[in-house]
Amino acid sequence: MYKQLSVSVGQHSDKGVKDLNQDFHGAWVPAEPQLSTKGIAIALADGISSSSLSQVASEAAVTGFLADYYCTSEAWSVKQSAQRVLMATNSWLYAQTRQSQYRYDADRGYVCTFSALILKAATAYLFHVGDARIYRMAGGGLEQLTQDHRLWVSQQQSQLARALGARQQLELDYQALPVTQGDTFVLATDGVYEFVSVAFIAQTIAEQHADLELATKLIVAEALARGSDDNLTVQVVRVDGLPTRDTAADWLTDQLLGNLPLPPLLEARELFDGYRIMREVQASSRSHVYLAVDQESGEQVILKTPSIDLGADAAYRERFMLEEWIARRLNSPHVLKPCRIERQRNFLYVATEYIEGQTLRQWMVDNPAPSLEQVRGIVEQIARGLQAFHRMEMLHQDLRPDNIMIDNTGTVKIIDFGATRVAGLMEMSSQILPEQMLGTVQYSAPEYFIGDSGTPRSDLFSLAVITYQMLTGKLPYGAQVAKARTRAAQNKLMYQTVLHDEREIPAWIDEVLKRALQPNPNKRYEALSEFVFDLRQPSQAYFNRTRPPLMERNPLLFWKSLCFMLVMVIAALLAR
Repeated sequence: MYKQLSVSVGQHSDKGVKDLNQDFHGAWVPAEPQLSTKGIAIALADGISSSSLSQVASEAAVTGFLADYYCTSEAWSVKQSAQRVLMATNSWLYAQTRQSQYRYDADRGYVCTFSALILKAATAYLFHVGDARIYRMAGGGLEQLTQDHRLWVSQQQSQLARALGARQQLELDYQALPVTQGDTFVLATDGVYEFVSVAFIAQTIAEQHADLELATKLIVAEALARGSDDNLTVQVVRVDGLPTRDTAADWLTDQLLGNLPLPPLLEARELFDGYRIMREVQASSRSHVYLAVDQESGEQVILKTPSIDLGADAAYRERFMLEEWIARRLNSPHVLKPCRIERQRNFLYVATEYIEGQTLRQWMVDNPAPSLEQVRGIVEQIARGLQAFHRMEMLHQDLRPDNIMIDNTGTVKIIDFGATRVAGLMEMSSQILPEQMLGTVQYSAPEYFIGDSGTPRSDLFSLAVITYQMLTGKLPYGAQVAKARTRAAQNKLMYQTVLHDEREIPAWIDEVLKRALQPNPNKRYEALSEFVFDLRQPSQAYFNRTRPPLMERNPLLFWKSLCFMLVMVIAALLAR
């Protein structure tokens, strides 16, 4: 078993001199697998004194965050998961205020400050709005990590500039910081930090390192003794242990398939783990693919088994196991669907639906000159499949004609996830999804060749290459993309037009592809939907750029205008 992330937590809250405690706090240390996939969450909310409903907002914000964050997909990054939850919470609080008697006075509605710390693997993620603070102990003192969102009217008077529930749109501060063993974080409301020095807080935590709960009580007591007139809450979190570097690999092995043995090479008619092998579909250096029949259901399925030669490669086994994990988190008719296996599995393999049809590569061979409408139909379906990946913060990274199937009904499906990058798992370890190019070079975006990480625009580039190839039978840059290993070299790549005397392709289609195939990702379309939309009709920008001169559009108006201008010039000369 691998070494897990472990922390010590102390927290204490007191209403102080007030009748009601409008602060609310909480921490959650989950068990596996969520400890690895989602991390440890600590949250603190502080109500505002002008609102009698603020304690409701504080409690709802913290309890909702600690519950809903762990319900988000493991594929999502911490940032995506937390921001989605907090935006939903902000919308709910804002709506509650709008439905209350304080709809025109947000300062008296469901409003609170909010600060959260999430520890995952060896990184701390901070989310903050308002004036509750997050510190980190450093050099015997405290380093303030958050910025107070306060608007100072005078030296004595200020008001919150930002808060949860105050406005319809949430403006949230976010940070990601590396963590080392022994790092200590402190979360505190203004009822504490305005009355107790950071030196006292740091000293108390250091002296009571064995009992952080006592440390928080002593800090609150000191603030009260120094005249604090507000609610008081302190949370202290110390990182006692960090996961080892191979945490993600061990987690994947433990949580998915365990240390199952590699299957042998299979033969037709052979019974294997509840399946009868029909025939071998494909064999390569990386895997073996078979058509089989499930003996229980009678359904035809595809079995993919790992290469025996690569079985000792831990990284290869991890990626192989990850394919099924990814497939189970995608829901699209244009993405290959895994089979549900309820019986015990005795070997390492992946079972998926059987698609009766052909690869896009074979379709292109059979249709060397497809109509523009056929190309559009295929591209739109591939784009919908890619959007399912991107919604889950996944990048396919190996989109090519061999990884796309077209079934007998004309439905297009993406079938291979061996190079897919998952944001949530990338945060667990650099080993599970290494930052290297795993796709096919002819279809990979240029940024991969200079060491940059991919983005959804990288998948868009691959789709545009496929679109170009369907229309022309060639690649837009030939083999030059893989050779361009610097930005300067990529800037010299010359796009070859799709326009040809033998093909009736509108000129604006060429402009669409040229933009989608820009070597610089910032110059491409921002979204797949834009690319697909522009394949259907020319954009206004194209019309503005290609609009013919007035003489060609309306010769009569041109000559009338010219005559009028000449008359005006003659009149001006005569007047002199």
